[in-house]
Amino acid sequence: MVFDAHRHIGVLPAHPFYGGPPVNPDTTARATVKQLIADLDAEGTERALVIPNYGVPDPDVAFSFNELAIEAAQANDRIRAGIWVSPRPEDEHRTAHALALAREDGVRALKLSFLLGGRATDPACRPALDRIFHEAERLGLVVHVHTSPGAASDIDEVGHLVDWYADRVPVHLVHFGGGMSGHIKLAGGRFFDWIAAGKHVYTDLSWAIGFAPHWLAREIERRGIGHDRVLFASDQPWGDFAGEYARLSAAAGGGELAERVFRGTFAELYD
Repeated sequence: MVFDAHRHIGVLPAHPFYGGPPVNPDTTARATVKQLIADLDAEGTERALVIPNYGVPDPDVAFSFNELAIEAAQANDRIRAGIWVSPRPEDEHRTAHALALAREDGVRALKLSFLLGGRATDPACRPALDRIFHEAERLGLVVHVHTSPGAASDIDEVGHLVDWYADRVPVHLVHFGGGMSGHIKLAGGRFFDWIAAGKHVYTDLSWAIGFAPHWLAREIERRGIGHDRVLFASDQPWGDFAGEYARLSAAAGGGELAERVFRGTFAELYD
């Protein structure tokens, strides 16, 4: 029985990524709640946090799936919803509407990413960030933040959100830095420093490269903290459930850490 702390719903339009022809790389994306639940059944996923699919450089697409995520959460008690929000000034009205939806039953998280623009340290984004985290605190929600090496998604940038807000709001750093440099910065000390400082910081290891899950598990054992801050996430359709599960299961083993990673921490945050 697995609880999945990060997967998506909604089918994106084809897009000419990186100057190539229009393509649909998210081949297992799901357009309906019925299809999503069929996937959960096939996997053995008992609980899931479902977030709007995103990735094409059109914010209207991601925002348009908010109602679908809420529909999923309200249709089946196994599902919790994450709502897409944006710190970009250009998205102010879209984000205001999204934050109004965050009061709906079944919503447990707000999701933001700088892949579609903006930057944590951009002064123009700070008012929206303050508003997003204020609403998260008021409603008791987790804020999910995409991480990947370099540019605005690097942990050096995204980490400011932990410094500024995670005293009051749980911050879920999706992808554990998202690659070599991010993994080393986090497992090498920064993740544990935040925990020791009392920050409500969490992570998942979707997209993690080979060494990271095993190293993080060893560091948790050695330091004696962090066992309750790591969650399993498939990141379907951008991740692969079977591969993500196998990698993290091998690293976590079969004891208390595995129980926390695959079930317990999700239950505490989202149930």
